[in-house]
Amino acid sequence: MKTLLQTRREFIKQGAIAAAAAPLLGASVLRAQTGTPNRKIGFAVCGLGNLSTHQIAPALQKTQYCQLTGIVTGHPYKAEQWKAQYQIPDKNIYNYDNMGDMANNPDIDVVYVVTPNALHAEHTIKAARAGKHVLSEKPMEVSVEKCQQMIDECKKAGKQLAIGYRLHFEPTNLECVRLGREKVFGDLKLIEAAFGGRQPDPTAWRFNKKLAGGGPLMDMGIYALQATRYLSGEEPVEVSGITTVTDPEWFKEIEESIVWQMKFPSGMIAKCASTYKFSGMQRFTVYANDGWYELNPAFGYGGIHGIRSDGQAIQFPEIDQFAAEMDDFAQCILENRPTRVPGEEGLRDVKIMLAIYESARTGKTVKLT
Repeated sequence: MKTLLQTRREFIKQGAIAAAAAPLLGASVLRAQTGTPNRKIGFAVCGLGNLSTHQIAPALQKTQYCQLTGIVTGHPYKAEQWKAQYQIPDKNIYNYDNMGDMANNPDIDVVYVVTPNALHAEHTIKAARAGKHVLSEKPMEVSVEKCQQMIDECKKAGKQLAIGYRLHFEPTNLECVRLGREKVFGDLKLIEAAFGGRQPDPTAWRFNKKLAGGGPLMDMGIYALQATRYLSGEEPVEVSGITTVTDPEWFKEIEESIVWQMKFPSGMIAKCASTYKFSGMQRFTVYANDGWYELNPAFGYGGIHGIRSDGQAIQFPEIDQFAAEMDDFAQCILENRPTRVPGEEGLRDVKIMLAIYESARTGKTVKLT
């Protein structure tokens, strides 16, 4: 049984982690778990697939600053299921064609876009033009142009746009950010990061390049890419990549696996990988002048933990990452302050991923601006 002193020390330590990560993730990252809201922000979930059903909707029930007030779906049977389960009134149920009608609905403040990648811009723009803030799942979109359209339309509407980078609110990842920012083991020299998993259904939309924009890089590899950026606090200046396909019957349009390397301004190198072919790839290791630290697993919804080269464990109580990201966005709206994961963050990842694909296609290193 924990003593009061132990509990207090844990609280202070988590506060220190949040403060140390402020240059990248913003101060007070744990604010979403404290305080009492004057009112709750109404969220409409757009796209009722597996992620919405099993992660986002349940997470909304755990939030302090949010409530599930609406849905957008093209499937009437899903609308009926969600209506019954979450007591959603008929007037707050929309399809993709009548999203504009939300302009007259004060119950909805935010639209959380959880549709296939290549539809994010379409649904974000409809939500913004209806006067709603937008939280879009990653990757932001499949092209730089569409990402910029999303940013421009939300700015034009005077609404915030956030991207669903849940690990920006996960305390174990934040501790690794702190270790780098405070140079606990000296200057960073190399980051190895990988995230992948077997995909059992080749008929799923993720195998359709038009909808997905690419293969495992756009889906799971983006977590490894993100990790190199938030762990180092730097932006890559050049990338090189290689894709492979060993099963052309399944992988007709997208890569099966991908490895890539990035160089950063300080001279640090990142080596990354992602795949749809096999499981068990979910970690990062940071090598510095005087030691190393790693998380394994690093990117999942739970069970994240790691170790340092001095033998100290890296582990914190689990949180619901989706609840944390939504509560934080709700507070941004309530307090009229900018989100820590804006559209510009998502745009940067898309630029880098497209450069990696260009390198894999041409066999040349691609410089980034």
